[in-house]
Amino acid sequence: MDLLAQKKLSPDIIAGFKRSWAKKSGVFVKNSQIIKAYQKLLKTNQIKTSPFLEQALRLKKVRSLSGIVPVAVMTKPYPCPGKCVYCPTQPHMPKSYLNDEPAVMRAQMAHFDPYLQFTRRLKQLEATGHSVEKIELIVMGGTFSVLPKKYQLNFMAQCLQAANQQKSKLVKTLKQLEQLQRDNETTSRRIVGLTLETRPDQITPKEIKWMRQLGATRVEIGVQSIYDPVLKKVKRGHGVKATIKATKLLKEAGFKVCYHLMPNLPGSDLQKDLQMFQTIFSDSHFMPDMIKIYPCVVTYQAKLHQWFKQGKYHPYTDQQLIDLLLQIKKIVPQWVRINRLGRDIPAKNISAGNKVSNIRQVLQRKMAQTNSKCQCIRCREIRSRKIENCKLEIVNYAASGGNEYFLQYKDKQNQLYALLRLRLGKIAIIRELHTYGESVPIKKKVPVGFQPNGIPTRLASAGTVQHEGLGKKLVKKAEAIARKQGFKKITVISGVGVRGYYRKLGYQLKNTYMVKSF
Repeated sequence: MDLLAQKKLSPDIIAGFKRSWAKKSGVFVKNSQIIKAYQKLLKTNQIKTSPFLEQALRLKKVRSLSGIVPVAVMTKPYPCPGKCVYCPTQPHMPKSYLNDEPAVMRAQMAHFDPYLQFTRRLKQLEATGHSVEKIELIVMGGTFSVLPKKYQLNFMAQCLQAANQQKSKLVKTLKQLEQLQRDNETTSRRIVGLTLETRPDQITPKEIKWMRQLGATRVEIGVQSIYDPVLKKVKRGHGVKATIKATKLLKEAGFKVCYHLMPNLPGSDLQKDLQMFQTIFSDSHFMPDMIKIYPCVVTYQAKLHQWFKQGKYHPYTDQQLIDLLLQIKKIVPQWVRINRLGRDIPAKNISAGNKVSNIRQVLQRKMAQTNSKCQCIRCREIRSRKIENCKLEIVNYAASGGNEYFLQYKDKQNQLYALLRLRLGKIAIIRELHTYGESVPIKKKVPVGFQPNGIPTRLASAGTVQHEGLGKKLVKKAEAIARKQGFKKITVISGVGVRGYYRKLGYQLKNTYMVKSF
């Protein structure tokens, strides 16, 4: 109760309370224990909600500082069509994953059961003080598209049942899945986005339709390289034409597109790798919305390990790789997000190549030393920083036969508050709408004031810009752009848990999309 009486709270103040309590009682209390007691008192109406206490207690705050909480669930081991020389292979493991990676270990403990994985992960997040009302579901495990359709259907149904806090039941039909999706529209734990991983050569109009029926909003494709000689040498099984075709099909369907890219592949070099990133950010055949950079490493379980021992492959030194990544970060456009830098492969599995586990932090320090900045979305997200005056900026660029409009609210320091991706091609479609800052429960607000221009402003301790109208302003602006270009309606690729939001803005569900006529 003493903590609730405080007018100001911070992690340091809470640490002081814990030390004082330990001296009195001889027991050191963890933040997770305080959170559990706080949540219990809330449920029994013995105390009132304290946003400041919640924020000060929250562990690993970064997990919910992008406005949502990501929940990764892994599919069962299944044969992959690829024969890539760099890919590790272990018995009873999904292709390219190792049994001592953190995500794999969590999946193994649940026997790859999606319901158990999802439920346990949410319990962990809640125990560390995170709001789990806005969930971005990420399906891991390799090439999702090659899994049996019956398995895919039931896998997604199990995740929805877990989110809806319903009992786990086998689901065999799309009608059953659609009912679970409708349930998720109004439940307290909503899946606002669904990410699937696959290969470029698996993307077809039929596959895209199926992905939408499952509820997918983002697709990550294993591009690895845009050079055919490199792809052929590593036995990737497809060429760059497959990447170009997949990118266009996915964007026309409204998906956010994330590329997995691998510098340091056999057949490439430092100059080619830098040129690859320069090309994907400037050539309209590519232009991904997000990227994951996985520098090639040699694992004992991959064929590449034999090449390394025979002297046929030489990985970059740590310094060469860091210098390359620094150059890449300096050319990333504002409309691209670097989702990941490096894989969580334990060092004991790596025979050669990068073993720097905190390479993102290393790059941040290096850039700070030279007073240079990365312009990617992740590096500009507002997170919990104090909000200053922000204004709307629109960036227009050509991509895959259409015109992309990247709308963003940002301040003078280039910090990002909210964004919207609008594509004008065969149709006008909103591919992404995202408000940043700390994830806030759906019906919850915190103290807020307003600037003269109508944009909300908060105390830094309140830590969020969600639920204050930036998203609606962006949608309204996107609609105006589409109307001006002669479109009679606008479509949104929407996560199942966000459909209610768009209905309030005049949209209706049609063929898995939310649609509004002008």
